[in-house]
Amino acid sequence: FFLIHNKIHSFIIYINKMISKLSINNVKNLSKLSRNITTIKSVSSREIIDSRGNPTVEVDLFTTSGLFRASVPSGASTGIHEAVELRDGGKRYKGKGVLKAVKNVIDVIGPAIIGYDVTKQKEIDELLINLDGTPNKAKLGANAILGVSLALSKAGAAAKGVPLYQYYADLANNSHLLLPVPSFNVINGGSHAGNRLAFQEFMILPIGAPTFADAVQIGCEVYATLKSVIKATYGQDACNVGDEGGFAPSIQSNYEGVELLMEAIKKAGYEKEVKIGMDVAASEFLTKEGNYDLDFKTPNNDGSLSLSGPKLAELYKDLISKYPIVSIEDPFDQDDWANYTSFTSAVGKDVQIVGDDLLVTNVKRIEEASAKKACNALLLKVNQIGSVTESIEAVKLAKKNGWGVMTSHRSGETEDNYIADLAVGLCTGQIKTGAPCRSERLAKYNQLLRIEEQLGSNAKYAGSSFRHPSWMA
Repeated sequence: FFLIHNKIHSFIIYINKMISKLSINNVKNLSKLSRNITTIKSVSSREIIDSRGNPTVEVDLFTTSGLFRASVPSGASTGIHEAVELRDGGKRYKGKGVLKAVKNVIDVIGPAIIGYDVTKQKEIDELLINLDGTPNKAKLGANAILGVSLALSKAGAAAKGVPLYQYYADLANNSHLLLPVPSFNVINGGSHAGNRLAFQEFMILPIGAPTFADAVQIGCEVYATLKSVIKATYGQDACNVGDEGGFAPSIQSNYEGVELLMEAIKKAGYEKEVKIGMDVAASEFLTKEGNYDLDFKTPNNDGSLSLSGPKLAELYKDLISKYPIVSIEDPFDQDDWANYTSFTSAVGKDVQIVGDDLLVTNVKRIEEASAKKACNALLLKVNQIGSVTESIEAVKLAKKNGWGVMTSHRSGETEDNYIADLAVGLCTGQIKTGAPCRSERLAKYNQLLRIEEQLGSNAKYAGSSFRHPSWMA
């Protein structure tokens, strides 16, 4: 009996020792795990100046690993369905101050997210959306929320030990990294320039380049050639540039703008490699009568250039038949669904019809456009919707529809270059971020050059597959 009792007693002691060791190891493991989690310590914000001389929001996110900073862009031609960019009003900065948004970051958003794991991007973005509580972020401001969301994504990438483009890819469950075709805006009109040109942007797309670096070279050479063509035709003063670095010569006709591009492309020797894109921004010149005034920048004009939607569509079709146009953005007003649908049906097989003001990077607008077959491409502007998570959801839905996706800057930009990483990580296949001029534009192109170098032999350029790249969600 005593022998059995001793054996049982010894076994119980052994079990207790093992449990104790396991508990100590678990505590150690938990301690080690907690040390590996990067959490938010504090959030700060300030008012900085964008490329158009207007205030915008910058956010500093302090974590247990360091400081992560992001700044928010701002558009000149903005859609009425965009999330609210909170401005101060009043006399200061002519009403465009953003101190209210800055205060919301510091006093409301910051305290709500302190202690959170920085890799919980979706969870924190949803928290901020609920904290705002409005359908268009009117309470806190999309500029306040986006600044935090972007800084958080940079902190998340650092915590995971991966480049930002890889982190965006991981958030989207995408395994295909792709260098986008740059869409260089080299002639400015519309709200971006002081000339009479109605269409806002005339772009060159080097889809025939073998690499992104080659595409940049082609873009720069065509841009330089275009400058010499404009100087010879219109004089030195015509070589001034618009908000996005494109030239803004005194052009009267949209045909004249395309002809200038064709001459520069031909003289530079890249007729085979380069195609043309346009951002019409037609909402900017819709009249009260529902027509489109191509002379809208001339006060009290005679109305001879005011066209109905179908007549404007015929103008586009004529341009497409005469020039190598592969992409047209915002050809009609943001609520002109009927003309969008008719036009996309007519030309959508060969030409990309991009929804910017029409879609505003909003899932609900994308769903409506898909149901109406109103366009076949999304313009991705993160500040239109106000968070990284919602932007990714918009891209994935567009891709599931079989659409193209063009990542985009805004006319009011900063030196922040996150959209380069976003374009690669989300495999959008296209990016437009201005002419190869002005440092806030070049910051994005230069980041893409670095990414291509970093990817090395794994770097792939979208090229002629820009509308339907390797990952379509």
